[in-house]
Amino acid sequence: MKDASKGQASAWASRALDRATTPLVDAVADQVIKRLGLHSRLAPDGTPARDPLSMALKELAALRWNTKLMGLALAERFYAEGKAGPGATLPGTATRVGLTSKLCTQADIESDWLRFWCGQLQIVPFYSRKIWEYGFVLQALWEGGQLRSGAQGLGFAVGTELTPSYLAGRHIQVLATDLAGEDGRADNWAQTDQHAASLEGLLRPNLVRRERFLANCRFRPVDMNAIPAELHGQFDFCWSMCSFEHVGSIEQGLEFVRNSVRCLKPGGIAVHTTEMNLETEGETVDNWPTVLFQPRHFAELSRRLAADGHELLALDTDAGTGLLDRFIDVPPYDLQPHPALAFPTAPHLRLTVDGFPVTSVGLIVRAGG
Repeated sequence: MKDASKGQASAWASRALDRATTPLVDAVADQVIKRLGLHSRLAPDGTPARDPLSMALKELAALRWNTKLMGLALAERFYAEGKAGPGATLPGTATRVGLTSKLCTQADIESDWLRFWCGQLQIVPFYSRKIWEYGFVLQALWEGGQLRSGAQGLGFAVGTELTPSYLAGRHIQVLATDLAGEDGRADNWAQTDQHAASLEGLLRPNLVRRERFLANCRFRPVDMNAIPAELHGQFDFCWSMCSFEHVGSIEQGLEFVRNSVRCLKPGGIAVHTTEMNLETEGETVDNWPTVLFQPRHFAELSRRLAADGHELLALDTDAGTGLLDRFIDVPPYDLQPHPALAFPTAPHLRLTVDGFPVTSVGLIVRAGG
């Protein structure tokens, strides 16, 4: 990957700037406002809308565009230096770093330990928290001695992850789970290609041969709020990636983690990533399709796990000091409101969710013996 077209990253920003003409930005604004169900910028007679809501929102799309473009300019500077992106070196061996529960940071994306797992998964180390989540989960499992032939792993809400194929390719026995297809909650995830309905949809031929995958990976529907008792005590490790913030409430999310550990054999490892509100105190989102955790919630989780005889590895709440640790991406994240002017791909280590600044946090739990 190091020999990839040099300047490819910098060309992204140049092409975006070349296309950023005023008429097209206006078209983007129109489409975003319409799709979000907001007022038009124009009154029925073609004159500018003067109501307070339209006045407040008419520049919104242009401001979002500028935010994303400036974020991209920051990221492509680091890509050009080879710290991440398509020109970054991907180490050939894993590096033990004493990983603990922690927040996603720019330094992690640029680290040897995370870029090694990007090479293993054949993905580019972009400044994306989803890339970080893959690296965090695999690093935690590797340091915990779980990436060994014959180990038994359980994945929750696997969606369309690469993880099951990668693990199966290492001769690990994987039970991949997701909501049942007939569960109405699965429809929303299916619409965004984030739901697994069958084993076949999890196969990644670039990571594992079909026959090895079928020999090592199974699929069954599982509701994270009702883990079947027959799964208890059966696995060496379990994992989930940004899933338990979607189970209904903060309380249900904490109980999911606690219940997931019951699926482990003594000494097993649970690795879960989720959303953390960077406003670490005060109000946060609860009782909603996406809830936002704060350190106090993980402190409570640690107490509950300790009472059950397990250990949540200490949470490092250092949010990092890099520029991209302070850049907050804004929605729309996947909406492309105009075919001639797609939103640029901004760095995505931080984002807003319902108005709160958020990042990914990874939790590592050791099951008691």
